[in-house]
Amino acid sequence: MSFLEIDHVTKYFSSPSGTGQVCVFKDVTIKIDKGEFVTTVGHSGCGKTTLLNIIAGLETMTEGAIILGGKEVVGPGLDRMVVFQTFSLMPWMTVFQNVRLAVRAAYPDWDREKIAAHVRKYIELVGLNGAEDKRPTALSGGMKQRVGLARAFSIEPKVLLLDEPFAQIDALTRGVIQEELVQMWSKTRNTVFMVTHDVDEAILLSDRIMLMTNGPAARIAEIVDVTIPRPRSRDSIIEHPHYYKIRNHVIHFLVRHASHGDTAEEDRSRTDAAHPLVVRF
Repeated sequence: MSFLEIDHVTKYFSSPSGTGQVCVFKDVTIKIDKGEFVTTVGHSGCGKTTLLNIIAGLETMTEGAIILGGKEVVGPGLDRMVVFQTFSLMPWMTVFQNVRLAVRAAYPDWDREKIAAHVRKYIELVGLNGAEDKRPTALSGGMKQRVGLARAFSIEPKVLLLDEPFAQIDALTRGVIQEELVQMWSKTRNTVFMVTHDVDEAILLSDRIMLMTNGPAARIAEIVDVTIPRPRSRDSIIEHPHYYKIRNHVIHFLVRHASHGDTAEEDRSRTDAAHPLVVRF
């Protein structure tokens, strides 16, 4: 049995005119193994973040189910932790206090010393030693997101949900934190579901990349296996013979769907949404 299963999930919203409903995505189905890193890529409006929020229990689906560890997900829980695009830190709390808040909620029976040691472990893991007593206003964007990652990893969730976590960080800092995320994930082996618009980021981080068609009624068209062995780094993956094959395939997919409606390929994918095309180089 898969660790995390997205089972024929469909989402409708009320139309802006209030006269009917709009299907955001339909019959989204994928099975994710424990410790796997899966990234979703698609144009704005295909429902990537909505799907992530449904997995988190922050939004309800219209049809389908989210199964985690053999149990259906109902509502939010500490077994799923989200890192948002915005930094989502408590502005009146220090770095240490922001991380401790999550740890105390996850482990209410732990004493103060055990909590403090656990918090320091994850602050060190994201390279924020010396910044423990700083408040968010004294931190750069990259440092703020490191706090968010430390907080998410510290409660050791079953699933880590990343919603474009580096979108507000400059390109140079983003590259550094991406590699730090790879290192953290390699140590913890959390199951990760990530949303991104960055193709290079998806290739660096992912085991599989899920490509979604345009909305409304978006679906999974393809699942691309990232066949570049780990460990990976930004400077080493570009030397692998599969890198540009994977990159070009994903970019071509996005370009084809940028300004057109359903292609013939999309039409074929709609006939069997539960079994999207698997691409492997």
